Amino acid sequence: MEAIHFLINTAFTLYLMVVLLRFWLQLVRADFYNPFSQFIVKVTNPIVLPLRRIIPSLGKLDTATLVIAYLLATAKFIVLQLVFASSVQIGPSFILGGLLLIKEALNLVFWVLLIRAIMSWFSQGRNPMEYVFQQLTEPFLAPIRRVLPPMGGLDLSVLIALIALKFLEILLGGWFRGL
Repeated sequence: MEAIHFLINTAFTLYLMVVLLRFWLQLVRADFYNPFSQFIVKVTNPIVLPLRRIIPSLGKLDTATLVIAYLLATAKFIVLQLVFASSVQIGPSFILGGLLLIKEALNLVFWVLLIRAIMSWFSQGRNPMEYVFQQLTEPFLAPIRRVLPPMGGLDLSVLIALIALKFLEILLGGWFRGL
């Protein structure tokens, strides 16, 4: 049964990450014609486009993609309950879905920042994926760079951002445990 739990959990989490990436790419107006962006769009189009006809965007905010992400997070708990529990509790699943969405969004930002930092060590700046990751993370890193003094070519903004994200995750985890 643990193997089935692992497969369900992994499938939902990976697709939720891809949907959240699409939302994030649209939010920062990343390069749409980049191969990485095209992959994300093509993988999520089958579920986003039909809902987009019903739910319009609000300015830069792609509400259809956000709703899909929330529904995926909620569906994860419902499917796990259907497979492993004797009863399904819909109400708590919707609350847990919202909390999971926040947790996975923070987790996604953490991993994109970490991958960008590692890629910067080896890449020469011509990788299309690195370019998209730069577009995704600059809104987080630019304010930190403005506050940090120059360190002679050493960029500590990613480290500060990673520490801040982990702090936020621990803080939110403490608040949500109290509910």
